[in-house]
Formats: sequence, structure tokens, C-alpha cells
Amino acid sequence: MLNLNTATADELDTIEVLHGHGFEIVRYREERGRFTSLRQLDEVPGLSGKTEGVEGQLIVG
Repeated sequence: MLNLNTATADELDTIEVLHGHGFEIVRYREERGRFTSLRQLDEVPGLSGKTEGVEGQLIVG
């Protein structure tokens, strides 16, 4: 299980539904601060509505 607030772009890319978006997720986190919920992934450019199923693979800590 990966922590959305500490995982690297490469680590995030290992999750199938996030593959290729790790860089954008990390950039979003650096610009706007830590994630407080997994639902915020929908705000990352290119991920809106595409994050179903990450609940078992990511935590927000």
C-alpha cells in the first residue's frame, strides 16, 4: 500500500489506473499541498473520473 502524500512518481506509476500520471500527481501535491482524501485525485489533470479502484492500493497519511 502506497501513501499518496509520500510516494514518488515512479511508485505511483506502478498502480495500473494511475500509470503515466505519477509525475502529474506529484506536481499537483507539490503545488497545492498534501492530499487529504483519495477523492482529490480527480482534481489532478487527466485523472478526473479515472481513479476508481485505487482505494485498496493507496492511503492518505
